Amino acid sequence: MRFSHMACGVALMLLPVCVLQAGTRRPSKRHASGPVHTAKEAKAIAERETGGLAVSARQIPLNGASGGWEVDVHMPNEERGWRCIVDDDTHMVFTKTHIANPATGRHTSHRR
Repeated sequence: MRFSHMACGVALMLLPVCVLQAGTRRPSKRHASGPVHTAKEAKAIAERETGGLAVSARQIPLNGASGGWEVDVHMPNEERGWRCIVDDDTHMVFTKTHIANPATGRHTSHRR
């Protein structure tokens, strides 16, 4: 009898430790710090969101804070592409709008 009471007491003492341990999680990804600085970063974010190929990016004012990027994304084998607005501060796509599929620049002729 004495052994079961002792085991029960030890289990009750360890219960808060187990609960606290189960409640803490490590984040799956580290969030980037600071605003998006380059077109390359903005294109990568838009490509992850859409699964397409980002063909252009330009900085735009957004929310009166750090700003954002307007990224046009070509969608292979689809009629329409995407125009994504990437927020500098959150590193996420703020809005996504269907557009005519932009050319990739690989098969277009360059006239002057």
